[in-house]
Amino acid sequence: MVPMNDLRNPHHGDLPADLELVLKVIPQPRDCNANGDIFGGWVMAQVDLAGSVIPARYARGRMATVAVKEFIFKQPVRVGDILSFYGALERVGRTSVTVRIEVFAERFADQGRYIKVTEATLTYVAIDAQGRPRPLPPQQAS
Repeated sequence: MVPMNDLRNPHHGDLPADLELVLKVIPQPRDCNANGDIFGGWVMAQVDLAGSVIPARYARGRMATVAVKEFIFKQPVRVGDILSFYGALERVGRTSVTVRIEVFAERFADQGRYIKVTEATLTYVAIDAQGRPRPLPPQQAS
């Protein structure tokens, strides 16, 4: 039997301590492009989902992605990679929230080692029932 301490990941230090884990997902063969890597559009969709987690706390209702300021693919994503999406609040405006997302891959055969594969900055806007921007609700003090 392996002691529980030995199961801890010695490489967690490679992950950002200043960001919040907002999503984990494993891409499947159906998500591949013609080169056999994971399709960039699939990664972008997952980043958009992960990016919406933090703004949802501020919007408290419908919101829409209105801008992708930056999207960088640093390394290919492979079938079976364990992807961890980390996010941080960049800016809160009157109707919008901007977040930074960093994506790390843990190769299935080399678990415990993390490689940054993607980073992006996205802006979401709170919208009303007609799809028009609306002010963010006042935030309660914690």
